[in-house]
Amino acid sequence: MIKHIVIWRLQDSAGGHDKAHNARLLKQRLEALNGKIPGLIRLEVGIDFSHDAHSGDVVLYSEFESRAALQGYHDHPEHQALIPLLLELRSERRVVDYQVEHPQTIVRDRP
Repeated sequence: MIKHIVIWRLQDSAGGHDKAHNARLLKQRLEALNGKIPGLIRLEVGIDFSHDAHSGDVVLYSEFESRAALQGYHDHPEHQALIPLLLELRSERRVVDYQVEHPQTIVRDRP
């Protein structure tokens, strides 16, 4: 399994809207990719509420069946259609892609 995590900091305003509006728009557009990309197992988008000086504004967490599926996501027309919006809204982007050989479930003791 491949995990793909992206964190964006957004501009204070872009496209005639403020950062909060653009964060919601980005979340909606990214979540619309669910079910449309072959090999995409899971995709979730979060909007930061802490507004800490060190935090990002929007995070994408996604899981893919393979590296080939991740590449297919990058090349997919639905994803490519989002790139102009992302470039307009973001001021900074960080990404981490990593492979999980044996996904583990954490079981916590219950009282």
